[in-house]
Amino acid sequence: MLHKTLLVICIFLLSACGGGSSSGAGVARDPVIEQPATPIEEPVEAPTLSQFTFSAVNNAQLSEDISLDNTENNGVFLGRVLTNTAVNELVASFEFTGSSVTVGNVSQESETSINDFTDTVVYTVANSEGTTASYTVDLTKFTGLPVIYLNTDQGAPIDSKDDYVTGNVSVDGGRNSADLSNLEMKIRGRGNSTWYLHPKQPFQMKLDDKAEFLGMPRDKKWLFLAEYSDKTLLRNKITFEMGYLSNLAWTPQGRFAEVYINDQYNGTYNITQKVEESDNRVALGDTGYLLELDQLERLDPDDVYFDSVITDRFLINIKEPNLEFDSAEYSYIKDLLEDFETALYGPNFLSATVGYAQYIDMDSFVDWYLINEITKNTDSQSWSSMFVNVMPGERINMGPLWDFDLSFGNVDYSPAEYTDGFWVKFHPWYERLFQDPVFVEKVKARFLYFKQNQDFILNKIDDYAQQLQWAQQENDSKWQTIGLAVWPNPVVFDTYQEEVDHLKAWYNDRMVWLEMAFSEL
Repeated sequence: MLHKTLLVICIFLLSACGGGSSSGAGVARDPVIEQPATPIEEPVEAPTLSQFTFSAVNNAQLSEDISLDNTENNGVFLGRVLTNTAVNELVASFEFTGSSVTVGNVSQESETSINDFTDTVVYTVANSEGTTASYTVDLTKFTGLPVIYLNTDQGAPIDSKDDYVTGNVSVDGGRNSADLSNLEMKIRGRGNSTWYLHPKQPFQMKLDDKAEFLGMPRDKKWLFLAEYSDKTLLRNKITFEMGYLSNLAWTPQGRFAEVYINDQYNGTYNITQKVEESDNRVALGDTGYLLELDQLERLDPDDVYFDSVITDRFLINIKEPNLEFDSAEYSYIKDLLEDFETALYGPNFLSATVGYAQYIDMDSFVDWYLINEITKNTDSQSWSSMFVNVMPGERINMGPLWDFDLSFGNVDYSPAEYTDGFWVKFHPWYERLFQDPVFVEKVKARFLYFKQNQDFILNKIDDYAQQLQWAQQENDSKWQTIGLAVWPNPVVFDTYQEEVDHLKAWYNDRMVWLEMAFSEL
């Protein structure tokens, strides 16, 4: 009995030690212990902003919803308010992935938060891990240009070149210019054919006090160029760019802007400085002279002038200062110009001591000529908008540049339409100057400089055309010139871009012809 009991105890112990396992008696094994499963964490999604709109329901100033575009997926949402309405207090609707959206340090809530979208606004989206992504909201107001509001007293029409009407002017400068509010001013018409022949008319505005205007230096008088005959709106602007590259002492600045007159949209204008004596313009002080080659029928009754001694094609009008006939100041400038013309056409005109060269600033005469010849400005061959300036005791300077809406082939009544052929070279002064080998060599050498800057000018054309991408549409909606014959256009195109392409092609062809022609002189 004892033996059986011991046997049972041994079998029990062996079984407890794993001896009863099917894998073999006497082989010990560790017990299987199940560990609790480790939870798998889902990755945190990257922060994104996927949709951005301005709903008319949430923005009473909007007539329709505006959905911004991010098709290029470059972090920029683009959109445009089609009407001239305020964008400084808009409520945005947006969808995002993340834990928060901020502008600056201000938390944003879709369909609730208000922001000023005059400038671009950066939205930052963050997720729970602190990862962030930034998106730029770029909302163009109307055409993207500054907006000028001209309001005349009692809504009086601006219908005279001679008589000013009074009123005030305000500027919504948008992104690139300072705002102005209710500056007192007076305004009248200006120009010749541009005033009498076209429905969209140019103006001269005079502020009561000097002010910086559209980022241009402080002054009182500002010109509103309608650019009606120039469907690109670019010819004056691009010629001024050539002036900035030149040796001319001063070239006017200009800015594009939308203009309202008594709350009625009047189109896109080129707002420019006036060619006049001023510290920030033609700096002539109290004693300098600003002259214009002109014709008798174009003068005002109180203009003071004298005749050219070498030609009946123009007279010389003293624009500044205000003088009396036969005064000492009048006699000085009259005698100086007569002495220059006499020397220029005299038998010793090439002499270094008694010839014409002692009277003129050669660099200004060369650059003024080249810019006008390159653009083949029809008005610059004889007498229109040709300025000369001089300080007593100093040499005569050509310039400033002015009036190029009928340049770059934009004329149907003269050979200036075509890219080949000299034009300004046949102005009476320049016709004689080209008989001087020294002057010719200076022109040829300087032309190479403008040739080297040809791509720069072409890029400027593209840049300004891009700047006007919306403005030209609004301007054409008002005046309906694209695709229609407008005096004196030699060609008509159906789209704005075709007009711009024609301008560029004409300029390229002109430079090719001039390069060949100058090389043969």
